[in-house]
Amino acid sequence: MALRAIMTDQAVLERPQPIKPEMVLIPAGEFLMGADTGKDDSPIHRVYIDAFYIDKFEVTNAQYLALCEDTGWRLPEFWGMEAFHSTPDFPNRPVVGVSWSDAKIYAEWAGKRLPTEAEWEYAARGGLVGMIYPNGDTINPILANYRWSGIGGTVPVGSYPPNGFGLHDMAGNVVEWVADCYNADYYKISPLKNPQGPEEGRFRVIRGGGWHSGPSCNRVHFRNALPANWKDFAVGFRCVRDHR
Repeated sequence: MALRAIMTDQAVLERPQPIKPEMVLIPAGEFLMGADTGKDDSPIHRVYIDAFYIDKFEVTNAQYLALCEDTGWRLPEFWGMEAFHSTPDFPNRPVVGVSWSDAKIYAEWAGKRLPTEAEWEYAARGGLVGMIYPNGDTINPILANYRWSGIGGTVPVGSYPPNGFGLHDMAGNVVEWVADCYNADYYKISPLKNPQGPEEGRFRVIRGGGWHSGPSCNRVHFRNALPANWKDFAVGFRCVRDHR
């Protein structure tokens, strides 16, 4: 109850002005991707990733609205619904109700792109080795906005501690679209350097748990997927840019 009261106070104190997009440089390096669960996140395999920039926060309502106002692109599916904090009154909540295609359009408009699945997991791990959450081997309502937090919706981006790379909400708040097509067996054939995912597939990968997800879905290696045209009240995204 005390935690819920704290988060309610944070919502009341939400900054009236939209935050500016910030990006963090993720250094090139190798990491062990996946987990030995025997499921689609298996086997663990070594991956090398070139340096890249990634959004410090998930894309917000205000940032996405700027795309719509500038280009006439469609508004999010739940726009105008306070229950999902999907209105201009919540400028710094993560945008929801956007499809994979919507996310791709925004990224291109902003001069960026969607992260690959491997880039996303590398960034989410925050430099930790062998841990299953962005900040270690445990998750709790102090570290992330997920089902057990009891909040029942999004909170302003940056409300929780960052991981080792300085990134916020790599677990919790909203699930995030990434660039890759989904294939349950892809890890068995994934290349060592900068894997881009399967060339085709019926679904697109989503990563990181959201406010509606339980602990297991918030693990950094957990994989899931949705149709590219799916629009969900708990799915958003963040962008990356190549380091040149």
